[in-house]
Amino acid sequence: MSAYDERPWLALYGDQPADYALEFDDALSMFRAGVARDPSAVALRYFDGTITRGELDELSDALAAGLLASGFAAGDRLAVYLQNVPQFVIAMVATWKAGGVMVSINPMSRERELSYLLKDSGATVLVALEALHEEIGRSVVPDTDVRLVLTTSELEFQTRHDERLFAGTTRQRPEGTSDLAEFLAQHRGEVPPPVELGLDDVAFLTYTSGTTGVPKGAMNTHRNVVFTAQVYRDWTHAGRDGAILGIAPLFHITGLIGHVAVSMLAPAPLVLAYRFEPGVVLDAMVEHRPTFTIGAITAFTALLNAPGFTKDHFASFSSVYSGGAAISPTAEKAFLEATGKQVHNAYGLTETTSPMTVTPFGAPSPVDPTSGALSVGVPAPSTIVRIQGEDGQDLPLGEVGEIVADGPQVVAGYWGKPEETAANLPGGALKSGDVGFMNPEGWVFIVDRKKDMINASGYKVWPREVEDVLAEHPAVRESAVVGVPDEKRGETVKAFVSVKPGATVTPEELIAHCKERMAAYKYPRSVVLIDELPKTVTGKILRRELRG
Repeated sequence: MSAYDERPWLALYGDQPADYALEFDDALSMFRAGVARDPSAVALRYFDGTITRGELDELSDALAAGLLASGFAAGDRLAVYLQNVPQFVIAMVATWKAGGVMVSINPMSRERELSYLLKDSGATVLVALEALHEEIGRSVVPDTDVRLVLTTSELEFQTRHDERLFAGTTRQRPEGTSDLAEFLAQHRGEVPPPVELGLDDVAFLTYTSGTTGVPKGAMNTHRNVVFTAQVYRDWTHAGRDGAILGIAPLFHITGLIGHVAVSMLAPAPLVLAYRFEPGVVLDAMVEHRPTFTIGAITAFTALLNAPGFTKDHFASFSSVYSGGAAISPTAEKAFLEATGKQVHNAYGLTETTSPMTVTPFGAPSPVDPTSGALSVGVPAPSTIVRIQGEDGQDLPLGEVGEIVADGPQVVAGYWGKPEETAANLPGGALKSGDVGFMNPEGWVFIVDRKKDMINASGYKVWPREVEDVLAEHPAVRESAVVGVPDEKRGETVKAFVSVKPGATVTPEELIAHCKERMAAYKYPRSVVLIDELPKTVTGKILRRELRG
């Protein structure tokens, strides 16, 4: 038995159980329990519109019944091509009621990407925003297995249309599609027959970003969903005392679990605001007074820097978590000073159905004195996290290696890709591709992605460490560090930096700042000032776009 099997982190659990018993046999039962508790309670808030749990149950019944009448069968896939709108949740629940698998698609996907995802998943139904289908989906769908397209509008379920998001938006009726509202009205009052779902059935397919090849459809099972929803409720206190603010995109695993699934389990209202626009989100915080959210630190930074931000915007929150992108100790401190709230760290991947490690609620994450990294928490209940070397063997506590996770949140595999499953999930444990270490108490620290390591004159340089040092400069808002070819050193360190509004700094000053604080081989030899760093829709900075 290695040190990891002994689970040194158990002493940090406090009153939380070391291992979990699942409370439901599938995610649909989890949803139905919340409806039964109080059908009149609010399930979704969308600007000035509300949908109760009973209404959500009825709407998803109608959609499920209509799908089955249209030939949808158990095991079929329904793809959603939507922003953070109520129709996303309706489609998710309806898919389960029809015995199917939901496929979540990034609304930023273009023709090539949408075509690949529809073909790879074999989806037979597509639920899409009208504008997205008119612009992109219409040319893609005829070459796929999709036989029913239901289009909808972001204007539905609200009457007050915020000009910042919806200026110029009009209703469209794309040719060859059915209107979702009319489809629901046609089947309103119908109830689909009972469905048999099990913990090992796939609840939805979530696609990886494809940074190391084509995107892979992670098969998130009902076991994965129920387990991680319980982790959120118990460890982050999501939904315990009020509404959940959905700032992460729902198509992403953080939104699917940290927003939708836990809101069903708690149960608690879920506040949606179409897409992340800082001013709109701040207004939603004031109007709906949510108590929990989880999002990328880049999103929180954007809120803190938005015009009109005050500490009062976060006054209602009892719990704030961040995931998806690393937090520096400087960013954590800045958030605390600006909001009066502690932001807690969590860490997971698509293949771990969101969290594999979580900072216990109320406990600040420790900072490693050597690397300066902020911990991403301790392993979730029933979860073993190991640090392994290139040979796949466990490394001693404190040594740096690849983070490997094994637990009820790890997916069953990749859809239709047995070779990739065998390579990345050997024996059912996920090789994360992230490099980090675990201290003797069980706190996990991420160093960086394996593929992002810079080799400068034979020395390893981890971009994350340089970015953390840059974050200490008062003018720096965000930074991204990459390796670029160098004739003498093989690779050298280059930084891209955006500055805070009203601040001024020169590249030379930033280089000097790092040089004073880092070993000679680590500090950036060049710094480029840019207005905005390229990011994914979930807030992760895209270093690959900066390497050029």
